[in-house]
Amino acid sequence: ARSGECELLTVPDGWREPAFTREDNPRGLLEESSFATLFPKYREAYLRESWPLVQKALGETHIKATLDLIEGSITVCTTKKTFDPYAIVRARDLIKLLARSVPFEQAVRILQDDVAADIIKIGTLVRNRERFVKRRQRLIGPKGSTLKALELLTGCYVMVQGNTVSALGPHNGLKEVRKVVMDTMKNIHPIYNIKTLMIKRELAKDPELRMQSWERFLPNFRHKNLNKRKEPKKKSAKKEYTPFPPQQPESKVDKELATGEFFLRESVKKRKKMEEIKVKQAEALTKKQEERNKAFIPPKEKPLMKKTNKAPSESKLDIEAIKDKVKKAKNKKLGAPIVNPAPASSSTATDKKQKKKNKG
Repeated sequence: ARSGECELLTVPDGWREPAFTREDNPRGLLEESSFATLFPKYREAYLRESWPLVQKALGETHIKATLDLIEGSITVCTTKKTFDPYAIVRARDLIKLLARSVPFEQAVRILQDDVAADIIKIGTLVRNRERFVKRRQRLIGPKGSTLKALELLTGCYVMVQGNTVSALGPHNGLKEVRKVVMDTMKNIHPIYNIKTLMIKRELAKDPELRMQSWERFLPNFRHKNLNKRKEPKKKSAKKEYTPFPPQQPESKVDKELATGEFFLRESVKKRKKMEEIKVKQAEALTKKQEERNKAFIPPKEKPLMKKTNKAPSESKLDIEAIKDKVKKAKNKKLGAPIVNPAPASSSTATDKKQKKKNKG
């Protein structure tokens, strides 16, 4: 029996409530009802351009709309032909959204059955203006990314304008949007709520989890208390409590009495003091002198580089090579280039004499 009740409670997928037609209310409405709203001056140009479209959209539900540019107001009222009693409430929401800078393409969706609107007032939630602007910007996010994520998860159109947030979409989505906006103004970052929405979206796909609690799946974000008092680096340990007061420190006279200086003459005391001063002066002078002499101390020379170490060996090798060359040169000179020409010349002379003798 219990499972049967659960089945009755669930709404079938894709079910929609039938549309309200003239047959449901053939006699129309008895009384005429109307709503009016003011709009800011900067919105006037846009409303004048899109006014024929607004009149056409409201004309389909037999609602009369008037735009007063002198007073700066829009009025909607029912006519004798109006048969849907809720049409005037939708028309009221439409003019409210148009006044809050929502474009007509989005605002006109309010006339559909499964679409609702919510205008969340955030201006009075934060006292400090700078803080309010920061939190409002946090809701929009970098390049509108946070707002876009919220729109995708809730299936709503969200418009942040001045001191209000206008939302347009299904009832469940509007509830989520309101929670996120209010939490953001209470200094809870929207990313936390977006994360929970993402998890809920995934859990909704599983039919087995429909009758179970989702608490164990949802993240629990703890609020960090940032205003904690910083602890000191040096912690002084508390001394044990004693009922007796601490011993009084010795006075100058007591110290002199202990050392015996109290009974000395004034001249001796002065001489002692002068000696102490002179000793101190001498110590200070020697310290100063040491500091001055520091400038005259030569710095330590850096050790020679590897290249300089190699230089002498290279020079030695060169000398040895030169010695070898000199030896070779000497050997060449010892060979007889000078001695050879004389015997050569003598041999040639003897050859000539022999030739002449042979001729003779």
